[in-house]
Amino acid sequence: MAVFTEVGFDEAAQLVSRLGLGRLQALTPIASGIENTNYFASAERGEYVLTLFERLSFGQLPFYLHLMKHLAQRGITVPEPQADASGEILHTLYGKPAAVVDRLRGGHVMAPGPVHCAQVGAELARMHLAGTDYPRRQPNLRGLAWWDETVPVIRPFLGEAQRALIDAELAFQHGVAASASYKALPQGPIHADLFRDNVMFERDAAGHPRLAGFFDFYFAGCDTFGFDIAVCLNDWCIDLTSGRLDEDRAAAFTAAYDAVRPLSGDELRLMPALLRAAALRFWVSRLWDVHLPREASMLTPHDPSHFERVLRERVAQPWHPGRA
Repeated sequence: MAVFTEVGFDEAAQLVSRLGLGRLQALTPIASGIENTNYFASAERGEYVLTLFERLSFGQLPFYLHLMKHLAQRGITVPEPQADASGEILHTLYGKPAAVVDRLRGGHVMAPGPVHCAQVGAELARMHLAGTDYPRRQPNLRGLAWWDETVPVIRPFLGEAQRALIDAELAFQHGVAASASYKALPQGPIHADLFRDNVMFERDAAGHPRLAGFFDFYFAGCDTFGFDIAVCLNDWCIDLTSGRLDEDRAAAFTAAYDAVRPLSGDELRLMPALLRAAALRFWVSRLWDVHLPREASMLTPHDPSHFERVLRERVAQPWHPGRA
């Protein structure tokens, strides 16, 4: 999250009031993230997040917002968009699309252990199952087609070894996507960006960590469930310095997921390729953010070299999930 558009208190207060949330008491900009303008909004009826969408259009946003509402209504721990008196959950502020959603309790866990990974894996599986009857369809907008468009744009900024790696991996992923095994993978709505900072944990009465929810669904789309798993494994279950997978955390994550929605044989076989795809996706997007930046206050692009290391690790050390 970041701030591209400065939101005035009075304008935010008018929107909050129109949604029946009472008087706005505080409005605080959120510094993290790279796509949208975000504020914490404290109102008489509770705590919320106000988002102005800087890239997504009015036509694209109903997919994301109604997906969140669909999942929330099925018991998945996600923020629910707030509607106005007519039931509309997509609003307008400064001529841009906007939404107000519940603010989740808890905080981020930036050094997760197997217990955290297992809870995220199980909830991700429940989320995938809950989304199977979601009627709206939209592709993953940061999938293979976007990589094809973006790699030629960022390629001039890369060194020779980086160009060789990105070209070889893009060709490899085209081969995977054309295979019968890939086409047989279970698909549906996925989060596609479920990093540690897009998940909240709190403590239960005994002091044990308890998942409080997933948020920031604005990269969601319809894609393979295995890709969503791979995105998580490449963040929740790695050593951040080297990019290597931590076997204990990865095993805990996939075992918990598999216990809720059993992984197919194709998913198990293709997981090494999906892990590479997930690493490529974020290497490409971070290169794009660094070399083709947009102006925003409080915006700090992520280091693209991190996912270059992750990709090299996944190529050198393929990993297959086991079954408990």
